[in-house]
Amino acid sequence: MDALIVAGGTPAPTDPLYPDCRGRPKSLLDVGGRPMVQWVLDAVAGSARIDRILVVGLGKEDGLQSSKPLLYLAEQGSLIGNLRAGMAYASSHDPSADHLLMATSDIPLITSEMVGFRADQIQQAGADLDYCAIERSIMQARFPDSRRSYIHLKDIEACGGDIHGVRLALNWDDALWDRLIAARKNALKQAYLLGLDTALMLLLRQASVPWAEEKISRRLHLRARVQVCPYAEVGMDVDKPFQLQIVRREIQALTR
Repeated sequence: MDALIVAGGTPAPTDPLYPDCRGRPKSLLDVGGRPMVQWVLDAVAGSARIDRILVVGLGKEDGLQSSKPLLYLAEQGSLIGNLRAGMAYASSHDPSADHLLMATSDIPLITSEMVGFRADQIQQAGADLDYCAIERSIMQARFPDSRRSYIHLKDIEACGGDIHGVRLALNWDDALWDRLIAARKNALKQAYLLGLDTALMLLLRQASVPWAEEKISRRLHLRARVQVCPYAEVGMDVDKPFQLQIVRREIQALTR
């Protein structure tokens, strides 16, 4: 399986991380004396489940190192654009490949074991969209100060992780991507896309994971899967300065 690391994105002056980034991509923030993305790259490359790594948003000039074949793709201006670029490249270079693992560049505490676990989940489920979730109890026990936002379902309270899977054949479904792009920043369109009954059940906290999977799959005309991940590190992303300090402390403790 190929892996895509989304590493583009430069915080604007209004972003809380701007003072730390100063016009450079967030993925290049210093964590333990190395770019944050390098920790992610090392974890992904160290997994036996990963054959090749695609990095979108950076280039050779950024000096990343990898023990696996490493290729760079240009920033496409949006998360969906970056994902589709990675899907297109992976499909064109290995027509037999069926899934792509996607990780963000701001989860420097992940390990190769965690990447392999998610890759196995993605392959075994065989879903079109494989979304990673982490239970609140696990996240709070490992990172009590992370201040993550949680979704309340009938059978679980969880936050999103940052290693997902997607079936490569979906890249050719332009209608699907057009609907997702149109709904991305519009609450009413999101509710319509999911179905008003689904949105209402989520608001009332009456939806279970299997129920939500079935409804979303039917609405989007694909097979969606929510996979619970036991590793809090997969959800410990860096969006705020205090989260940057958390991962820096953790890396410092690991490298002493």
